[in-house]
Amino acid sequence: MKPAIVTDAASLALECEPLRADQVVDGSPATGFAQLGEFGGAEIGVWEHTPGASSDVEADEVFVVLSGSATVSFDDPALEPIELRAGSVARLTAGMRTVWTVRETLRKVYITG
Repeated sequence: MKPAIVTDAASLALECEPLRADQVVDGSPATGFAQLGEFGGAEIGVWEHTPGASSDVEADEVFVVLSGSATVSFDDPALEPIELRAGSVARLTAGMRTVWTVRETLRKVYITG
């Protein structure tokens, strides 16, 4: 039997790097992440996005927001935007084209397959 593993995801040190110019929509956002491991073939990790707006093409993912606030808009498919804050649980589908507008540094724990 393996021992239990505990990670303080809220205070885990992450090195954020500026996004590529083609991803930046507004401001000077940066992102960082730490992969924590795998579970049943899915990757588990912690991700952070500093204030600003950026575009992305999503992977299949479920996440829980630990801190911060943001709006995620959907370019394709055209869906209503979602508001994220501490405690939000969201599900994104591979191929979605999104714009993340982060007002306060957003940190989440994610599971992606």
